[in-house]
Amino acid sequence: MKIRVLGSGAGGGFPQWNCNCHNCHRLRHHTMNGKARTQSSIAVSTDDKNWLLFNTSPDIRAQLEAFPAIQPKEGIRDTGIKAIMLIDSQIDHTTGMLMLREGKPLDVYCTDMVKQDLTTGFPLFTMLEHYCTINHHPVPVDGSSFTIPAIADLRFYTQALKSKAPPYSPHRHDPHEGDNIGVIIEQISTGKKVFYSPGLGEIEPHVMAAMQDVDCLLVDGTFWTNDEMCTQNISHKKAREIGHLPQYGAGGMIEVLSGVAKARKILIHINNTNPILDDDSEQRKILDAAGIEVAYDGLEIDL
Repeated sequence: MKIRVLGSGAGGGFPQWNCNCHNCHRLRHHTMNGKARTQSSIAVSTDDKNWLLFNTSPDIRAQLEAFPAIQPKEGIRDTGIKAIMLIDSQIDHTTGMLMLREGKPLDVYCTDMVKQDLTTGFPLFTMLEHYCTINHHPVPVDGSSFTIPAIADLRFYTQALKSKAPPYSPHRHDPHEGDNIGVIIEQISTGKKVFYSPGLGEIEPHVMAAMQDVDCLLVDGTFWTNDEMCTQNISHKKAREIGHLPQYGAGGMIEVLSGVAKARKILIHINNTNPILDDDSEQRKILDAAGIEVAYDGLEIDL
């Protein structure tokens, strides 16, 4: 199984277009040892030819152009994208479908709650019916397994996560199972497993069990501290309030991952305010000492 990190940043990417925070300012002025990042997405394959795309960020065109394995190879119009799985209905995870409108019908795997959002508050599915059309395939939220016909040798299990629906959702203040999921990706022939969850606000028992059972984790790396955006005068919202477990502090992601012995540990979906974007920061040294990696655009993981 090969996993390609197409985008490793949180919403807005890094640097964010309208942001002059400490990180964004320094990266633009080449005074920081760090990398630019597009918005969060990964692609998975077992044959380097047929790819499952997880989420479709607004940066998808640039992400695909940077990844030759998924580009057209046969005929006048072609793509290595055989299916799409959406883990939620957030704008930074779904808007890229508009960029894929010139293609064939899109086979999209998502929960019924995500489909509901994408046909009501943000009606992407309805809009795309006038272009490529959408073939929706429902994703279970009870942990049962399923396969995707066009993606050989992979089996998927979902983990319903506690989270809010997007601000535009008709049920923003009425959470439902399926608003946000984590996904276990298993290669059938080898038994190797990855757990992908770029948004984790709470480590419930079933989530911890999943994390203990896999070979690689790609999990929420959005914020270093709970009040990160508050202390930088960017927002009054705290990390946990918007569904992200911060890395540092009691009960944070570093502490959680210290209890996971087996898996390779990689943080993804990193906000532009997070000091771990600076490769020379003290925060990166803390992660290094804990055996935790930071994803970057173009990272490839072979299992």
